[in-house]
Amino acid sequence: MTRKERFEKIVGWFAENRPVAETELRYGNTFQLLVAVILSAQCTDRRVNLVTPPLFERFPTPEALAKASFDEVFPYVKSVSYPNSKANHLIAMAEKLIADFGGEVPSDIDELMTLPGVGRKTANVIASVVYDKPVIAVDTHVFRVSHRLGLSDGKTPEAVEKDLERHIPVELRAISHHWLILHGRYTCTSRNPKCGECPLTEWCRQWVGEHAVYLK
Repeated sequence: MTRKERFEKIVGWFAENRPVAETELRYGNTFQLLVAVILSAQCTDRRVNLVTPPLFERFPTPEALAKASFDEVFPYVKSVSYPNSKANHLIAMAEKLIADFGGEVPSDIDELMTLPGVGRKTANVIASVVYDKPVIAVDTHVFRVSHRLGLSDGKTPEAVEKDLERHIPVELRAISHHWLILHGRYTCTSRNPKCGECPLTEWCRQWVGEHAVYLK
């Protein structure tokens, strides 16, 4: 099976069977989503969703967060991964958001990446979820699933991103991120993947390699 055929089959299955797929982070506006995505780095969405309601209530705007001290922000984020750096990033992000963008979250990926705590993955999430940009955010789930399924052999998230965007139609790129991340979160897990429940085994490169007996 060629890579093009594998993309067509897998993307086609998702399009038919998962017409609705979206972020599991809870937010009320673009600023809140940006905060949530920064907090979600190497942390579960479930944990972030527990942390953000009181955080958003205390600091509802970039202005409020920019005026906060580390000691004021830290208690709200202490249960997420790397709380010290994330607390500092949130404050610095809010300060730069006000200084450079008038308190508005930019839609341009390069501009988003100038904000403290915002890498390419975070920028792509904001650009695709909020601004409907045809980009694909590659996190650990998307990276793992793309390799297992045979969608990419890229050694870096950027290389995987290029492979995915090269083969996935523009109009499906934004939702494709959610298809892959949710598949990785609940089915194609890092440990003990649920291959017996996976609807994509017919086209999965790793399944064929490790479990070919089941396909005879």
